[in-house]
Amino acid sequence: MTINLTNPIFHDEDAARAHLESVRWPNGPECPHCGSDRVTRLAGSSHRKGLIHCNACEKPFTVTVGSVMERSKIAMPKWVLGFYLMASSKKGVSSHQLHRMLGITYKSAWFLSMRIREAMHIEPETDGGPDMGGKGKIVESDETFVGGKKKNVHNGKPEPKKHPVVALVERGGTLRARHVPNVTAKSVREVLKKHVKPETHLMTDTSLVAEHVGKDFAKHSAVNHSRDEYVRGNAYTNTAESFFALVKRKVYGTHHAVSEKHLQRYMTEAEFIWNNRSSKGIDDAARADNAIRGAKGKRLMYRQPN
Repeated sequence: MTINLTNPIFHDEDAARAHLESVRWPNGPECPHCGSDRVTRLAGSSHRKGLIHCNACEKPFTVTVGSVMERSKIAMPKWVLGFYLMASSKKGVSSHQLHRMLGITYKSAWFLSMRIREAMHIEPETDGGPDMGGKGKIVESDETFVGGKKKNVHNGKPEPKKHPVVALVERGGTLRARHVPNVTAKSVREVLKKHVKPETHLMTDTSLVAEHVGKDFAKHSAVNHSRDEYVRGNAYTNTAESFFALVKRKVYGTHHAVSEKHLQRYMTEAEFIWNNRSSKGIDDAARADNAIRGAKGKRLMYRQPN
């Protein structure tokens, strides 16, 4: 991580607010209630700092309204630092580490991290159809199980259960990581059909699941791992397996175990880091700013309604 902790945005409320505004509103403030840019900044001792009035819908707002930061009592500099810490760490940051570095309670740190993971869930802009692959393009598909290791739990505690995750990687493009209830042709096909165009060349291993779903695509190539075959020409799933290696180091080394209830959010975080990696010319600061932009229009309550 290359974070300059002396930067005012990490300890000064006004600097943090100005930074959030510049990222969320590069062309000036916009009302999160109605979308209008006809706004007036409210000044004076009778108004809290950063308050803006919308001249169209007559509602007040600040830069945190209409985002995962809305109604949070955590100071804005801590929010900005939280975004930067999580966006700049390939192996993730634990809630305990955020609790120590930000000087907030563990409960607040855990909730903040979950809100930031929600902001990292950025769906591509499409016409509603699949967003990966296409004619002449290759998408790798692979599955693994993620959860935790028995040696990482306290004595007397049960061994953590592992849960299936499907990764789809477009060569030279984006990645999608989705938790599925089980590894069956039906569950994997649902993920593939949602994200991968049928004219794509699909790459998998030789599992029975892959054999069934491969028929849905223009071309299907598979490598036989049971016979120690990992590469045959341009047929391989090494890119997806590289992603899984990073995910498992993140889970085992940083978080130790992840429950099924929150597994998808951790996969979303890993997906975001992969899709905004430095090899694409995106540095830590730009990655954090992308996550801040993703906070728009999202709310995450501590106890979500059923």
